[in-house]
Amino acid sequence: MIALTPLEPWIRATVRIDRHTTGGAFDEALKAYQLQRVNEVIGYARRSSPFYRRHLAPLPVTPLSSLSDIPRIPFTTPADVASDPSRFLAVRQDDIARIVTLRTSGSTGESKRLFFTEEDLELTVDFFHHGMSTLVRPGQKVAVLLPGETPDSVGDLLARGLQRMDVQASVLGPVADPHRAAESIASSGAHCIVGIPTQVLAVARSTVGAAMGNGRIESVLLSTDYVPQSIAETLEDVWGCRVFTHYGMTEMGLGGGVECEARDGYHLREADLYFEVVDPETGEVSPDGTIGEVVFTTLTRRGMPLIRYRTGDIARIMRQPCPCGSVLRRMERVKGRWSGAIRLDPDCILTLPAIDEELFRLPDLLDYRVTVSKGSGGRRQLHFDVHGAEGGSLTACKVLERLNEVQALRKCMDNGELAIPSVRFSADGRWTTTGVAKRKIITAGDSAVTQNRAV
Repeated sequence: MIALTPLEPWIRATVRIDRHTTGGAFDEALKAYQLQRVNEVIGYARRSSPFYRRHLAPLPVTPLSSLSDIPRIPFTTPADVASDPSRFLAVRQDDIARIVTLRTSGSTGESKRLFFTEEDLELTVDFFHHGMSTLVRPGQKVAVLLPGETPDSVGDLLARGLQRMDVQASVLGPVADPHRAAESIASSGAHCIVGIPTQVLAVARSTVGAAMGNGRIESVLLSTDYVPQSIAETLEDVWGCRVFTHYGMTEMGLGGGVECEARDGYHLREADLYFEVVDPETGEVSPDGTIGEVVFTTLTRRGMPLIRYRTGDIARIMRQPCPCGSVLRRMERVKGRWSGAIRLDPDCILTLPAIDEELFRLPDLLDYRVTVSKGSGGRRQLHFDVHGAEGGSLTACKVLERLNEVQALRKCMDNGELAIPSVRFSADGRWTTTGVAKRKIITAGDSAVTQNRAV
């Protein structure tokens, strides 16, 4: 029997929908709440945020009569935030409790700054408290492999949420040395690990990490980046645990949705956020079940409201009900980012997730990065820097064999438009294990650092 997601009773209590209201009646009650909140945030942003005062000026002052009217509102983009973050402030600077600075893609990209009040941070702690109750029980311990030294950082907020359910958190920070991280996890007696997909994989494939099998680690929550299914399956095999995924970004207030025991899509934080999926080219709202770009509107944010913010993430709203029996909507696991796709020819698009699903099945591979450049004769060349497990048997030949299983690569190599990829091994894997930067395919000359979202 799969337990109901804890987000449902939490959202019901927040929105004040009783447990007897189900099906279409629940949907209508939630939509009415969200419509009211959307209208309130539009009015609040117009009054309090210099950016939205101008951005929303062309719209009539009359409230929206339906959520179907939301497409009338122009999108907010990451570039808008990066250009002048302070214009988004809706409160006095003295009321801001936490500022997070994110560097955008590229070595010279402008930085984005996100502002949060104490009330905004409390909403995140509350979400972590309820969302984590699927993974751990009172009295258990969690190892958090996310930033946590700074007050109100993601690791600190998660630890505070766990404390409310009598769960002890050891905030160990991002993984710099997988072997030492595994030793710290083992000594903490953790039942659950929260971390970045490739970093947790590196821990599991270390000598000490592999020895933590036989049920010592009961659950793992992967966050901050796209989660390859191959990594989730590897962790389940090594530790005999359940692997869950979380969806969020700093712009959302660090939390957007989390899987229930069914582990089949995120239940969304719909009392605090309104989600849409849109066609990335036309901007039109996509029907449920259709892949598109995730867009969200904050419903309860005071310090820095965001209205119809484009995330660049690829996903879809799932049509079928969840096996846990919840009436909440679900979003399918994010499948990467639109900006991360490389068009190799008019009919051939290469994505990092497609490569991930093949390479992370190699037993001794910890991480890799791929760079695209122009080779001889104008053909594109892919360069793979590979970080393998110490003492492993990973070879360039094995990597190339797996790459040949990536349909887009094989097609372009067969027709001569792509040179055979080059593979080189990195003895120093620090670029794979430090920080919380999202992974991407790098274009030659670009920086390896992408948007830094500590979620």
